[in-house]
Amino acid sequence: MFEGKDGENSVEDIISRYKSDVESLVPYIDWLKEHTSQQVAESYSNSELSNSMPFPVYDSMLLNFVKQCQQTGMMNRNYSYVLVRNHLNNYKDELAFIDDADIMNMDDLAGILSKYILEGQTKGTVWAEGVYTGVLYNVVEKMRDLLHFWGEL
Repeated sequence: MFEGKDGENSVEDIISRYKSDVESLVPYIDWLKEHTSQQVAESYSNSELSNSMPFPVYDSMLLNFVKQCQQTGMMNRNYSYVLVRNHLNNYKDELAFIDDADIMNMDDLAGILSKYILEGQTKGTVWAEGVYTGVLYNVVEKMRDLLHFWGEL
């Protein structure tokens, strides 16, 4: 029913590809949930310097989460195709998609996660927005729930 050629993209294949990566992010779920609708970055600027540009200073737990995400195999530099294919234009669309996702959407869920982690490397506010809107919490929680449902986490 779910199986592609040679078991590619079968439920078993998806589980084997994602299980350890999702397990590595599970310790951050409570923190992400706790900080939804809260600011996790502050803007710092040196008022003594006239040409000083403000930059974000992040919560250390957020930085640890980002680092852990970067070490997984889930980061997809082509995440924009996931967003376009699924008509995800804003965080509300992403949250609705995450809510309706099933095990066969794990690659797309990883694409949403990739968007926030990879864009955050060049745009200072993206990591904090992902926490504030609840997208990061919801995507990791959904991935864990799907693996748990299929008896693997």
